[in-house]
Amino acid sequence: MMNRRTFSKSMALGLGAAHLAAASRKLKIGYTALSWNATPRAAENLEPALKDFSDLGFHSFETFAEVLEMWDAKGALGDLIAKYKVPLTSGYFTANVVDPALRKETIEKVTRLSKVIRKHGGTFLVLAPNSVRRPEFKFAESKDNIVAALNDYAKAVNDAGLGTGLHQHTGTAIDSEEEVYTVMHAVDTRHCKFAPDVGQLQKGGANALKVVKDFKSILVHMHLKDFVGGEYFAGYCPLGQGKVDLAGILDTMESVPHSSNIMVELDRAPSTPITATETARISKTYLVKLGYQFKA
Repeated sequence: MMNRRTFSKSMALGLGAAHLAAASRKLKIGYTALSWNATPRAAENLEPALKDFSDLGFHSFETFAEVLEMWDAKGALGDLIAKYKVPLTSGYFTANVVDPALRKETIEKVTRLSKVIRKHGGTFLVLAPNSVRRPEFKFAESKDNIVAALNDYAKAVNDAGLGTGLHQHTGTAIDSEEEVYTVMHAVDTRHCKFAPDVGQLQKGGANALKVVKDFKSILVHMHLKDFVGGEYFAGYCPLGQGKVDLAGILDTMESVPHSSNIMVELDRAPSTPITATETARISKTYLVKLGYQFKA
């Protein structure tokens, strides 16, 4: 049996271990504003998201690059960020990677958007491929265009002063595990790093942890998302309620020598039983249990 002295000593050791675990966590977790976008890319959704991020203590935020441009055009983005004291990390942009006729126009757009992001302290543009009709889409026939487009876009983003990386996405030109590996082994990773959505990897049938481990040396940005396959949130769920090995993924990213942006994300929730704010609170609670700290 454990006497009071032994119990106290065990508690102290346990608390010390928890403290060391928390102290060893170098990643600062941010959040994307997707859940707050009942209307996709609507500029007015950004402020309530930032208020919640501030109240919950998340370290940074991401939203659609076009939304950032809308606020910047009004001359209000800097004031909004200052009001809630949540720094901008990244903007999300969907780029056409299969149609060469759109390449020049898209390069001009990613350059413009990258300058807006950098102007307001952001460091990264997330490059997502365009949607396609998956039953009819022939990846092999489009591979060369995809790789060339990503290389051109990534170089343009770098020239504008930001980092960037491929963000594979369900229903797009880069969806399956095989497509991810094929593209990432072909692109110029000096410019185009890897910026996955781990929930979407899992939903697509991949082992998200294995993919993260395989590309950890060039993985510099991540949407941290869980997947359960339920009826809400397009099958996704707050962190810790699904099938993704989030703890393993975070441990992997803690071990790499370079810095990585880790942004919690959950799909839009206009008809779900809990609010976007509550889903963020649940995810934060899970991360606290893993030793992550948030702003007071």
